[in-house]
This record gives sequence, structure tokens and C-alpha cells, in this order.
Amino acid sequence: MLESSTVALIVIGVMLVLYATELIPLATTSILSCLALAVFGVIPFADALRGFGNDIVFLIVGMVIVGDALFETGVADLIARKIISVVGTNEKPFIWVLILIITPISAFLNNTATVAMMLPIAASAIAASDGKLTKKDTYMTIGMVSVVGGGLTLVGSTPQLIAQGLLQEGGHETMGFFELSYTGLPILVLLIVYVMTIGFKMKKKVFDFPEVVDQSSGQVSGQASPAENEKNLSESERRRDGRIRTARMYISVLVLVFCVAGFITGLWTLGTVAMAGAVICVATGCISQSTVFNKMNWTTVVIMGCSFGIAAGLEQSGAGGLVARSMIGLLGDAVSPWLLCATLALAAVIFTNFMSSTATAALLVPIAALVAQELGYDVKSLVMSVAIATNIGYATPISTPPITMTLAAGYRFKDYVKYGGLFNVLAYALIVLLFPLVLNI
Repeated sequence: MLESSTVALIVIGVMLVLYATELIPLATTSILSCLALAVFGVIPFADALRGFGNDIVFLIVGMVIVGDALFETGVADLIARKIISVVGTNEKPFIWVLILIITPISAFLNNTATVAMMLPIAASAIAASDGKLTKKDTYMTIGMVSVVGGGLTLVGSTPQLIAQGLLQEGGHETMGFFELSYTGLPILVLLIVYVMTIGFKMKKKVFDFPEVVDQSSGQVSGQASPAENEKNLSESERRRDGRIRTARMYISVLVLVFCVAGFITGLWTLGTVAMAGAVICVATGCISQSTVFNKMNWTTVVIMGCSFGIAAGLEQSGAGGLVARSMIGLLGDAVSPWLLCATLALAAVIFTNFMSSTATAALLVPIAALVAQELGYDVKSLVMSVAIATNIGYATPISTPPITMTLAAGYRFKDYVKYGGLFNVLAYALIVLLFPLVLNI
């Protein structure tokens, strides 16, 4: 009978083939993979789909609703038109503005929430561009920039918080708030160069699918259009309707401010803050419940929820640790600190593209600390190499929530492999070159 670790690797191998070929929908593949891990006894059934109760899933759902509320009330459209009035509908200036907005927000808040806030704004600008801007040429850049931005500070993404917690608990030297910027900023520069040069030309060939047009306007079949309703309103009704729309715009903005404040203060979990904001938006009429269900990208939700079951399979079966230790074991006891950091980083990059950056950090950070102590190397440096590498996963749509959310543009699995995968290789090469300069090795 096969060991659990072997079964887990087989299931995940089949899952990757199905992801790559898309013989069945991505969300269906994710669910089948989790169920297979449970059916074959790798993980308990209770753990297979437990990820749908994870705080990160609620963060995504809540902030998507808040973002859609900004869209429905006209706030996103107002911001988008302001952006277009400044930079026009030329794609490169538009992307520059997105980079300038997304980078600081994702660095100091949360990169997942940043994407959820920015996608509706980008969608409004795209809709107002008369076809000169498209989702497929924009959304993946938004996700990638937010991931890079989240790797600039100690609080921009979850993996570095996991690493910091382990360092604190072990009594080791901890990371400074901006210490990750020593690698994060060069990666950001590399991404900008990539997006504006090689990537700009590549995406015109790689993204060869029809542009996704959002058909869910929230209007029920048989109802009059907003313009027709406006004609039928009396003058007093128009004023009242205008006041209601204005009030809802202010409410949606205040909800966004509430969410940002909640993320900063940390009084509640990120998911709790996001869902509270979502409930307020629905309760106050900023967005209807039917619109919420119609516009939610359920593929994103399913893939993210299932990613935790897949991670549980790798962890509980020992498959993840087996692979990681095997990679390190091949190097021998006399391995140099630089090569060890590079190997740990490579393992982190590979894992983070298939089991989420958070799960990768939870798996590899303890291994890095143990290996460092056993070989007498600096624990902080090896742990940091893992934290840095878990924030450069761009080659698959399941690597990290900000990338997963860009599926709304209609990308296929192979689009991420081709476009994000090349940058993934470049980013890994860059951090390995930087390790001797920024780590104590």
C-alpha cells in the first residue's frame, strides 16, 4: 500500500496536469483534488474543504463586495475617470499610475485587500476607455505589483509575519520593518522594466483570448433601464433619488476607510473587517444581494478555499517536508550559506506557486530555522530567504490571493505560466544575487 506522502504527490501531480491542460474547469479540479486527498486517506474529510472557513477567503469575499459596492455607487467610476482625465487612455501611462497607487497601499496594508479595491477601479477605467484599455492587458499587472508591494515591508503580506513570529518565539534576531525592502525594491524595479518592455510585447501574443466583458449589471430582465427610469421620475423624485445615490457613495467610501483602519489597527481579523464592511454595503443598499451573487468570481473563491486543503495534504502526509529536506540533503553538510539560502528560496518559489505563499511559509520557515541551527548558520538569514522567496510566486493562478483574483480577466493557467513564469525566473535570479548583500551569509 502506498504511503500517504506518495499518494499526496500523485494527486497533486495529476492536479497540476489538469490545471495546465484545463480539461475540466480550474475550480472543479481544485475540489476534486481536495476530495481525492480525503478519499485516499491523506487528510481527514474535515480538513479537505476546511479552507472555505479560512480568514483569507473571507477577506477576499468581503473586499470583493466592498469593491463592487464602490463600482455600483459610482465611486470607482469617478476615480477611474479622474485617472483617465490625467493620463488618458494610453496603456503605459495608465499602468504607471496603477503601479504608483498599488505599491504603497499593498506595502502598508494587505496586498490581497489592495487587489480587491483596485480591480473595480481598473474595470471602470477600462469601461470608459472605448476599448483602448482591456482587463486582460491590465489585471495580471495589478496582481503582480500588489504581490511585489506586499513584500516591501513586514506587514504587507502574511509569510513575513509568520517568519517574524518564529524568530521571536525562538529568541532569534528579528526583521526590521523595512528590512525586506532591500530585496523588494530591486524586484519592484525589475517588474516595472519587465512590464514596460518584454512583458508589454509578450502579453499581446500570450493573452490571445477574447476580452472578458462584464455582463452582470445587476439589472433584472424586463425592468426599465436606469435612463428610462430617470425619465419617468418627477422633479422631486429625481432630487430624492440623487440624494440617495450621493449618500450611498459616501457610505461606500466610509466603509472602505473603515476597512483600511481595521486592517491597520488589527483589532479584528482581516476577514472579519472585510465581511463587516461587506454587510454594511448590502444593508445600506450600496449593492444589492443579487448583484453580490451575480458578480462574485466564484472560481477565485473555490481555488483559494481548496488551496488550504491541498496545503494540508502536503503537510500532514509529510510530502512537503520530504521534498524540502531532500533538496537540502542533496547539498550535504558542507554546503555554503549562500547555496543553502538559494536552495531554500528555490523550494519556497516552487511550493508557493502550488500551495499558497502562506502555507509555504508555514511549512518551510520552521525547516529553515532547524537547518540553520543544525549547521551553525545565522537563523534570521535562512528564515528571511524563505520569507523573501514566498513573495515572488507569479507562475500559477493559485500562488497567492492577489494573483488568484486576477482570474476575473479570463486568463488561462498557461497564461500565468508563460507571462508570470518568466518574471518568476528573473525575480528568483535577482534575489539569489542579492542574498550576499542583504543577508548575513
